[in-house]
Amino acid sequence: MNELVLANAEAIGQFLDDHKCKDVNILDVSGQCSWADCFIIATVSSVGHLHGVVHELWGELNNLGLQVTNRHKKPAGDGWELVDCGDIIVHLMSAELRDFYSLEKLWQRREEE
Repeated sequence: MNELVLANAEAIGQFLDDHKCKDVNILDVSGQCSWADCFIIATVSSVGHLHGVVHELWGELNNLGLQVTNRHKKPAGDGWELVDCGDIIVHLMSAELRDFYSLEKLWQRREEE
């Protein structure tokens, strides 16, 4: 992961932490993935929290000069929102979905292969 992507990922991670997201994790997937350099995974406390964070996150991404390729007016109501910023993919998930899909374990396992 290059320095600019890392700096942007850390800024996004701090933003999510400041907005009460839990367990913010930045994963370097650049060696395992051809379409992204890092994933940022964070837990939201409710669907309302998810909608609020996504809405505010778009402004932060704009401030960082990052373009969101999958922006839509209303985030999904299922507890998982994926925000695609090209090299950085943000996964905002409910605790239940994060535990069920275990993205960190999945991508760490790929790294070990």
